[in-house]
Amino acid sequence: MNGLSADEDEVLHILWMNGGLSCDGESVSLTAASQPSIEDLVLGALPGLPQIALHWPYLSFENGPDGAADSFIEWFHRADRGELDPFILIVEGSVPDEDNKGDGYWSGFGNDPLTGQPITTTQWLDRLAPKATAVMAVGTCAAYGGIHAMAGNPTGAMGVPDYLGRDWRSRAGLPIVCVPGCPTPPDNLSETILHLLYQVSGQAATMPLDEELRPSWLFETTVHSGCDRASYYDQNDFASGYGSSTCLVKVGCWGQVVRCNVAKRGWINGVGGCPNVGGICIGCTMPGFPDKFMPFMETPVAGGIPSGDVYAPVVKTLRGFTVRIAG
Repeated sequence: MNGLSADEDEVLHILWMNGGLSCDGESVSLTAASQPSIEDLVLGALPGLPQIALHWPYLSFENGPDGAADSFIEWFHRADRGELDPFILIVEGSVPDEDNKGDGYWSGFGNDPLTGQPITTTQWLDRLAPKATAVMAVGTCAAYGGIHAMAGNPTGAMGVPDYLGRDWRSRAGLPIVCVPGCPTPPDNLSETILHLLYQVSGQAATMPLDEELRPSWLFETTVHSGCDRASYYDQNDFASGYGSSTCLVKVGCWGQVVRCNVAKRGWINGVGGCPNVGGICIGCTMPGFPDKFMPFMETPVAGGIPSGDVYAPVVKTLRGFTVRIAG
């Protein structure tokens, strides 16, 4: 799969760098994808997929140290030397500000073979991004800074678009593709990789992105629009605590304003989705998460809770008729 014996003129390399500030949530999430699965992508199980070599810490059999025959990090050095073309760079984790302190470093990924010193996340981005055919920022940390960009965090963490620039373009003229989530829903991640593979190999149109560089078809609607509890919102039937099947907006759900498809798509094999299983939406796919969506578990000011009790009783009554007739 990643072996050096492959005919590299026919291989599209994917370099997955999880050296930023991260919990590896996206790597864990991708193992649960099914539409398509990571096996589908790696084994070329879908029509027209280019042959890929995935250099990903979670799946690579190469785990030796620098200089060894099975060195994992050597693929990144080769890309830096211009020996891998084309390749897609996937970044997991936020990018710390390495210039905001006197000594040391915040995060690194492998060592420099010349100096033996750690190569920082920012150095890898400086080296690899200009050579990459495409760049993906996976997870809210890589996309927008996420947890590590909270007020008071000393790292000065930011997302990849903040570091490279929102108008940055790859050598193929492609913008950064962000797939946010904390973590990213598995199929959103694998589907975006699939689209990018088809696009880079000339078999798909340019991926449509929204104003936050997200795949637009995945983030065009709110959590509320796909929520199993949405009908309760219409009839002003709100939960006052957990354990209720009614609308969760008054216990802190941000689903009315957050753009994410997890309630409609589910988490694994169509099952799950935060509010569908009793958890409030905390806005994890949005820029500014988590600071702009805190404190959690309090009524969101922007939630748009209906104030009147004008139409809600009518809706509730009509639905009661419908249920009785259907029964």
